[in-house]
Order: sequence, then C-alpha cells, then structure tokens
Amino acid sequence: MGKHSFECLNVTVSAEGVAHVEINRPQALNAFNTQTWTEIGQCFSQFKTDGDVRSVVVSASGRMFTAGLDLKEAATGPLAKGAATDGGAVDVARRGYYHRLHILTFQDAISAVEDCDKPVVVAVHGGCLGIGIDFTTACDVRICTEDAYFMVKEVDIGMAADIGALQRLPKVVGNDSWVREVCFTARRIPAQEACSVGLVSHVLPTRESALEKAFEVANLIASKSPVAVVSTKHLLNYSRDHSVREGLEYTAIWNSLAHNSHDMATAIVSSLKKQKARFPKL
Repeated sequence: MGKHSFECLNVTVSAEGVAHVEINRPQALNAFNTQTWTEIGQCFSQFKTDGDVRSVVVSASGRMFTAGLDLKEAATGPLAKGAATDGGAVDVARRGYYHRLHILTFQDAISAVEDCDKPVVVAVHGGCLGIGIDFTTACDVRICTEDAYFMVKEVDIGMAADIGALQRLPKVVGNDSWVREVCFTARRIPAQEACSVGLVSHVLPTRESALEKAFEVANLIASKSPVAVVSTKHLLNYSRDHSVREGLEYTAIWNSLAHNSHDMATAIVSSLKKQKARFPKL
C-alpha cells in the first residue's frame, strides 16, 4: 500500500513529480460524501510536505466530474440530525454549534487544495455541480472538455453555497454581475462560456485530450525550480487576499529567504549555457 492510499481517490506520483488524483466514485457520479472530502483534505495536506510531489493533476472517473454533494448521505448524515433535549425537542443552539463545526471541517478539507503550495491543475469533463465549483475554484488551473458544464447548484437545494464557491468564484472570474447571476439562478454554464469569463483556461474536445493538456501543464510546472514554484503560488494567494502594498512587503520578506536557494544560480547558468536546468526536490 502506497503512502497516498485512499478509498475514494486513486493517487499516483510520476518520476517527474506529478501527482495524479482521480476522484473515483463513478457509481455515485462522483458525488462528494464525507469520505471523499475528508480524503481530499488528507491527500492535499500530505502533498504539501511531500518533496516528491511538484505539481498535481486532478480528474474524475466515470461520465461526469461530480454531481455535487452526496444528497443521499446528507439526508441521513450530520446535517440532518438535530440535538435533542430531555423533552425530545430539537435544541437549535446545540444543533447549530455542532453544525457550524461540521461546515468548518468541510471547508478546511477543500481549502487544503488551495493551501497546498504545489500547483493543482484540474481537468473537468461532463457535469461539475455544486461542491464541484467549490473544489475546482480552489485549484490553480482549470481545463475542461467541450461537453463540460458548471452549475453553482446550492440554491436549488434550498441553501447558499458554504464551502468556498461564493468566496473564490468572484476572485477567479472578476465579473461580479455574472457571478451573482449564476449563483442566484443555478443555471447551467457551458464550457465556452466558462472559458470566456475566465473560469477555465482551455477547452478540449475530449476527456482524454483535456487530461493530456493538464499533464502537459503540470509536467512543465514540475520541471521548474520547486522553490520558485511553491513561492509563486504562496505569494499569489497572499497577494490576492491583501492590498498591493501588503503583498509587496510580504514578498520582500519571503524572498529574502527564498533568494538563498541554489536554484537561482542553477537556472541562470543553465540559461546562459542554453541547457535544461535540473532542480532537486523540495
């Protein structure tokens, strides 16, 4: 059994340092149950400290990327259970306390994708609904097939999205009017529209060609200095959530350490000699 072994995820790591995470619940249309999102949090937390992993590709098995939240489990799981008083009535305060903790734990699992300093490239095919938007917007690069479609589906099950879509989607696409429209209506967003607003960067004809493109990007990333790559992701995320001045000041502090890497000299010498630079793992 490998060090990245899970029930709902198939995980492999290539010799070049590209990890492949395949969501593998095709019989349930890759709907996210508790086991799935827990494993995603564990997997990406492991990647963060695994020097053998330089970049990550995410895909899904079966006919669609994900149908969203596993509603069958949700109907009988933590979200459906109330805390009862001695009289048998639901105690709203007690239920709310534990419900909040459950949501925070779920949020942390998906945020582990963003918090993992290794860049994550996701290849979406077919439908990507609900929690799929929360998950893919936590990734760094999004690629999809021509038949892919996206839906911020939560309003159709009587709730606001609460695992990251409402926080990340506006920053990913930068069009507040469009974001509000698709979140209020839960309408279908076809692949070409997703590309036109910047939700995805490439649209490919088939699942195979989308996955090939994702690996092309991930392998190119993996060939770069891992110090430079993880620094770039970390600083992009920090700067997104802070002012320009704060981002610049933080970058100066970060790079005062990162500039001590041998990778800079290796890259410069290789460039001058017109040779391919090779960098040790992080």
